[in-house]
Amino acid sequence: MFFKDIIGQDEVKKRLIHSVKSGQIAHAQLFCGPEGIGKLPLALAYARYIQCTNRGEDDACGVCPSCKQFSSVMHPDIHFVFPIYKNEKKKKRLCDDYIDEWRKCLSENQYLSLEQWLSYIDAENSQVSIYADESREIIRKISLKTYESDYKIMIIWLPELMNPVCANKLLKILEEPYEKTVFLLVSNQPDKILGTILSRSQRINMRVVSPEKISEALQRRYSLGQQDADAVAHIANGNFIKALETIQLSEENQYFFDLFVRLMRLAYGRKIKDLKVWSEEAADMGREKEKRFLAYTQRMLRENYIYNLHIPEISYLNSREELFSTRFAPFIHERNIISLMNELSRAESDISQNANGKIVFFDLAIKMIMLLKS
Repeated sequence: MFFKDIIGQDEVKKRLIHSVKSGQIAHAQLFCGPEGIGKLPLALAYARYIQCTNRGEDDACGVCPSCKQFSSVMHPDIHFVFPIYKNEKKKKRLCDDYIDEWRKCLSENQYLSLEQWLSYIDAENSQVSIYADESREIIRKISLKTYESDYKIMIIWLPELMNPVCANKLLKILEEPYEKTVFLLVSNQPDKILGTILSRSQRINMRVVSPEKISEALQRRYSLGQQDADAVAHIANGNFIKALETIQLSEENQYFFDLFVRLMRLAYGRKIKDLKVWSEEAADMGREKEKRFLAYTQRMLRENYIYNLHIPEISYLNSREELFSTRFAPFIHERNIISLMNELSRAESDISQNANGKIVFFDLAIKMIMLLKS
């Protein structure tokens, strides 16, 4: 990751670059802000720039030995701490036991959420933490001599998940910093970090990414058309991780869109037999997918209600959805929107409680007939 790869955050980039050029690198820095704004990528780009032996005016060179090692996430003077779950069966108790997965994960995607990381290590339903044992590893690593660089850098991702024992050990290190050692803490929830750690860290507050910047990145990197990129950027609401997830779910969303359109057309036409067939198909998706479809349907009805206001700035429809909405939106209005949303919310709750999907969806379809005509 280079500074040039990070979406937005131009002021923070300039500040970090200046700190390196002026030799004023704070020994502990806290990158904080909401998820998906580029905190981890920025910390990685900053670490690369610090270690680069042939720095450019505003970025690392990318070709020196340090940069090449960094590209494979194998720089000997860059260390990582991140949440894990203890897998006693596989004897995985420390971050280094997961370092291969971490390197591969970062190589594929540096705009990373905790949910994505847990999925990557098959720990979705596990309690994760930065455990007390990790404190010994942190001390051991920063006590080592540097291999090739002037600085040792420790990147701690999501320190708010640090065990209290580990947090107190880290505090002692920050109180008596090692020479030429830099700690880069990357946090979504700094209010959950030990207050004394916060007071000893230089805080770098980062803002959400503008829709324009996200749209530009989606068009440039993923070849989206401007209208679709703008729609995704609006939905993302400043979170680039959410924007990427929206793109990755596009195939599923296309299916949901088709299912939604069929439901609305069949309900409007009062085609009971066809709606029974529709409900059986919807019930075959599996519980989690059914819940996602119901959430998608709620979004579509909400967007169609807003579409009637004719304010493009608050419309989050892609081009295909908008084309349908030009004809469908007038049927969603103040007389039925609340009842429609309540029925969908009730259906989602029923599915969550393992109700019979065929009955839930057929009942929903019948109610749609009445509500669309109201």
